[in-house]
Amino acid sequence: MSAVEAGTPPSIATRPFASPGGQTVDWEERVNPDRLRAYRLERSTVALAASDLGALLLFDFNNIRYITSTHIGEWARDKMTRYALLSRGGTPHIWDFGSAAKHHRLNCPWLRQENIHAGMVGLRGAVAADAGLFRAAAREIRDILRAEGAADMPIGVDIVEPPMLAALEAEGIRVLDGQQVMLNAREVKSIDEITLLNTACAMVDGAYQLISEQLKPGIRENQLVANVTQYLFEQGSEHVDNINAVSGERCSPHPHVFSDRLIRPGDQAFFDIIHTYVGYKTCYYRTFVVGKANDAQRDAYKQAREWIDASIELMKPGNTTDQVANVWPKAEEFGFSSEMECFGLQFGHSVGLFLHERPIISRLNSLEHPVELKAGMVIALETYCPASDGFSAARIEEEVVITADGPQIITRFPSQDLFVANEY
Repeated sequence: MSAVEAGTPPSIATRPFASPGGQTVDWEERVNPDRLRAYRLERSTVALAASDLGALLLFDFNNIRYITSTHIGEWARDKMTRYALLSRGGTPHIWDFGSAAKHHRLNCPWLRQENIHAGMVGLRGAVAADAGLFRAAAREIRDILRAEGAADMPIGVDIVEPPMLAALEAEGIRVLDGQQVMLNAREVKSIDEITLLNTACAMVDGAYQLISEQLKPGIRENQLVANVTQYLFEQGSEHVDNINAVSGERCSPHPHVFSDRLIRPGDQAFFDIIHTYVGYKTCYYRTFVVGKANDAQRDAYKQAREWIDASIELMKPGNTTDQVANVWPKAEEFGFSSEMECFGLQFGHSVGLFLHERPIISRLNSLEHPVELKAGMVIALETYCPASDGFSAARIEEEVVITADGPQIITRFPSQDLFVANEY
């Protein structure tokens, strides 16, 4: 049995997906790290073989982790200094920051010792290109491609600095887009990936319970963000990527950022909690009202719920993303001049090691360029409805696993009806 077959998610007709937490035990099968690593590498290898590329050169942290199962912390994500290579004829190579390479040799037995390299190409220009680091890296990559029989084909790169691109081309290496190949690989999640995504959601379930208890007049949006961030780290979060906290008159139009605004009685407030657990992310909105809701707030929430329920119903293998986008309103129907202006409000996206994976679902792109839904995809669906009072709004998001038997929702904090926090 291949790693891909071994990692296939079960039907929801058998058992729900687990959310076991972080502890490894000997008496229960939970996340199987070896199976997870093997699945991701096999998916990458198959996607590469199906492409016109001889190798993938990866600078995107998510892609590096997908094929090498290495990670050195969020501080390095914007440095563009670590990279990985996977050729048709070889196994993964990783170039990492200084002593991290030595650490990998001690602690990452799934990688070949000789494939773990110290590497650094300049920290986004802090070391000037004329120092020769790009040139040396390109020559090392060229030599590996020759040794592994992939030198006569183009390579795919996901993201790249212009001096690195120039150095590769100077060595006779033709560079094409590799991000699409990696997105193809990451499209369908294994049972271990789904278990990690489900556990990450379970942690946010608890974060919303905390918000529901603390969402009272006098607390500030940023204080709630701080308290939730602390809670998630205490639960084992690897990184709290972002928390949107939006309340009162800030709700419409959606600003996509928290502030220091004081919460007041009667406020509608919505939150988006994005955090990372063992590499896998959440995108999980919920809407509350503080103390007591009015008709405009309830009506907006009811409409947002109807739109999201209609899209959840379509989360079945064989359906296409244009069908999903068609159940959502046109931009003009909820106060916007174009689909670009309201992009991300009626929205769907796969979630995994990256927040926005394929497919992306919206009226902006899906109507003309539909994508087929597949079993094993995990899709976050988001809807937004401004209220008739002119400033309140409702925002709902559910993460849905597509299975052969239909959708299974893994975001469980109550959302069927508008949640009134600390009702009076």
